[in-house]
Amino acid sequence: MDELPRRALQRGVRLASLPAGFAGRTAVGLGKRLGGRPAEAVAAEMQARTAEQLFTVLGQLKGGAMKVGQAMSIFEAALPEEVAAPYRATLTRLQDSAPPMPAATVHGVLDRELGPDWRTRFATFDDEPVAAASIGQVHRGTWEDGRPVAVKIQYPGAAQALVADITQVSRVARLTGSWLPGLDLGPVLAELKERLVEELDYTVEAASQRAFADAFRDDPDFAVPEVLESTEKVIVSEWLDGEPLSTVIREGSQEERDLASRRYLEFLLLGPAETGLLHADPHPGNFRLTRDGRFGILDFGAVKRLPDGMPPAVGRLLGVALSDDPDGVVAGLREEGFIKPSIELDGRALLDYVSTFLRPLDTELFTFDRAWLRELFAEVRDPRTPAWAVGLKLNLPREYVLIHRVWLGGLGVLCQLGGTVPCIEVLEDHLPGFADA
Repeated sequence: MDELPRRALQRGVRLASLPAGFAGRTAVGLGKRLGGRPAEAVAAEMQARTAEQLFTVLGQLKGGAMKVGQAMSIFEAALPEEVAAPYRATLTRLQDSAPPMPAATVHGVLDRELGPDWRTRFATFDDEPVAAASIGQVHRGTWEDGRPVAVKIQYPGAAQALVADITQVSRVARLTGSWLPGLDLGPVLAELKERLVEELDYTVEAASQRAFADAFRDDPDFAVPEVLESTEKVIVSEWLDGEPLSTVIREGSQEERDLASRRYLEFLLLGPAETGLLHADPHPGNFRLTRDGRFGILDFGAVKRLPDGMPPAVGRLLGVALSDDPDGVVAGLREEGFIKPSIELDGRALLDYVSTFLRPLDTELFTFDRAWLRELFAEVRDPRTPAWAVGLKLNLPREYVLIHRVWLGGLGVLCQLGGTVPCIEVLEDHLPGFADA
């Protein structure tokens, strides 16, 4: 892959190939069943081919399309097992890998960003990437002073591809949002677009990583690699060894799952408190368990600036909900902009809806698992339930867009990990306003 497909029409055609391809395979599968092949065998073959096409199309497009794929891979935990199983491995691959750039293209980017003598900055540089993300890929090397390094290189054409994807997604989202009476979609799309475009400038990402590295330097529980060099399209940082969360999800011991889950939740709260920044890209490829037991964090392209830390209203409203105060929940959510002035909501129905997400706080220790997440999503997405009607009336204020993304994504990751966590204890220690409430 020399360059990302840039034009909106070209990328739209490839994205459209996903449902079209599925329809074609369905027709072929029906023909095979009529021809005598067992239905189970035909279904398995169709699911395998659909999963492979999903990985190929989203991976090659990268940009916003791959971000969609990565989000899907987090929320596969919410799908019924018979649906999720064929796609789990393929979607998880999107968290860590995608078709790579040729070496010549990589060298061209390094020439432009670090200068034609860039090789003198490295003792070694591996042309084969070790990881790929939505707008860049990572190579391993050795810095001139002997330190192992990770070199993150942006794909040529990433900016045009990302803008094209944002435009396509915004068009679809506006059509979808037209039947959500409680949601003001304009500010939500504006916030997402601003943050996504910001990810294209690696100097901004490097500044965020430096802030986290300064805050957690020599921390016994967390590890953030130091940035050694950065330009708009390249970041060179220290290499961080460790077991990726995707590996812990697949084959980790219960002790590893418990530790990773607790540290994951703690980091989401400590980041804003220590740096004024919320790490806003929660997929498992961005996290590691190091050999000395620390929780390692990578990829700081997506952050939410919270100079005063996590909004105290978050902890306060959680406390109000846990104290079974329907009127207090309505008043608090309305004050924060989650309920527009023109919308009327029954307090008890709203509290029941919110309580669905608060079950981890009903007990001293809570075990996150896929079954619970499937139950949660089934309840709030079923048009026959009261929760469906409540959800249609809720708004998402712009300042909470990335916080909402992180917490929903975090639930998906925690349910993949399957760890047992003292959630109340963690929130009391690290979430402003929660202990008082």
